[in-house]
Amino acid sequence: MTKYNPVTPEIAERLKEICGAPYVIYNDAERLEPYSRDEIPGTHYRRMPEVVVRPDTTDRVAAIMRLANSELIPVTPRGAGSGLSGGAVPVFGGIVMAMDRFNKVVELDTANMTITVEPGVIANDVNEYLKPHGLFYAGYPMSVEMCQIGGNVAENAGGGKAVKYGVTSRYVLGLEMVLPDGRVLNLGGKLLKDVTGYNLIPLMTGSEGTLGVFTKIILKVIPRPRFQHDLLALFSTRDQAVAAVPAMITGTGITPVSIEFMDGEAFRQGCRWLNDPLPLGRAGAILLVSVDGNDPGTLADQCEALGVYLRREGADEIYAADTKAESERIWKIRRSIPEAFSQLYPRQSGEDIVVPCASIPDVVTKCGELARKYGVAIPCYGHAGDGNVHSRVCAPADWSDEKWDETLPVLLRELYAEVARLGGRISGEHGIGCKRKPYMETVVSREYLDTLRAIKNALDPNGIMNPGKIF
Repeated sequence: MTKYNPVTPEIAERLKEICGAPYVIYNDAERLEPYSRDEIPGTHYRRMPEVVVRPDTTDRVAAIMRLANSELIPVTPRGAGSGLSGGAVPVFGGIVMAMDRFNKVVELDTANMTITVEPGVIANDVNEYLKPHGLFYAGYPMSVEMCQIGGNVAENAGGGKAVKYGVTSRYVLGLEMVLPDGRVLNLGGKLLKDVTGYNLIPLMTGSEGTLGVFTKIILKVIPRPRFQHDLLALFSTRDQAVAAVPAMITGTGITPVSIEFMDGEAFRQGCRWLNDPLPLGRAGAILLVSVDGNDPGTLADQCEALGVYLRREGADEIYAADTKAESERIWKIRRSIPEAFSQLYPRQSGEDIVVPCASIPDVVTKCGELARKYGVAIPCYGHAGDGNVHSRVCAPADWSDEKWDETLPVLLRELYAEVARLGGRISGEHGIGCKRKPYMETVVSREYLDTLRAIKNALDPNGIMNPGKIF
């Protein structure tokens, strides 16, 4: 393992020369502290940086990387800090490179249906920018009003629209990035097809900031659908709801935009957090199904067909949300669930497991078994249409830190072993970071990990680029 050097006052002065003194935070614990964490609840994964830099040009990023590489100082790129894997946490201290000043839309090219943005642009702002042009960017993480495009690409974010539109990587056509030694690399462009050598864009998309720093991103955009309708289906049990998902898709032939699963506890906590009295009765689980398009009549027919099938699969009640206000009400509840649980349970672990869609009932059942076995709560919610289930392992209030720290790893290894048996993985969209690093060998082979390490060593032989992540 690399032995890193500290950030000395002399290094801090050189960083100020590169970025400008107002854009360097050094020797100020109060201002450095927000950069020590992401959105993982608790304090276990927090680490203080030694210095934060906020560059605004590719040349400045390259100069910082050259300095860090020559001085053997670790660098952790950071977007909005909205991640859930510790990916933006500076495990070994050193430099945090905050990309918030890279916040410009560089170009909208409607002829080629692309938008070029800097990595600090907020995901929601991209679509607000595109709306007057009748276009949208379909990479849609749930933290859309907070997260930055650079973070989306670094994690290959998924989110609520992946069933129909796919995840972030489908829309990344080109990247400008700075390598760990300060060289600038340009990949792809405005091309829909390109087999000129190795396809490096998918490698960098999802690399979690361990191979370089993005400074420009070319995204594919598509025509914006004019209408969206949502169905909220209430089921008596979790098993009924999750079993309905693969059956609904194959049975109707309709590809929804989204199929979100929430067990009753998760949805109720979201309602309580927002003080929303949505009537749920005694529902044990909920499916939120969305369809979109340009023909209201076709959407109405699809909603009717989906509703008939959901009732056939055991739905007790189905509510239709066919106005923007009603849709936003339901989606706001879904988006609030993680925050609601974060406030409710002081000791919890948010998991991001992904399995083949037909195996969702098995993994949700396993979560229930583990909850009973270990005396914890494991509410489940997530993107059921693409097999991505978010499970929150929550300890009772009377547990000690020692009992939690002793129980959680044992429970997770058992859960991940079942996920591996089902052909799944331990992260669908949140990333490995430092949080899931100890469990990688549960679901992938040593040969796979050795290949990842070989790529890392080839591009970052000094190991300075976001060290302590993935493996």
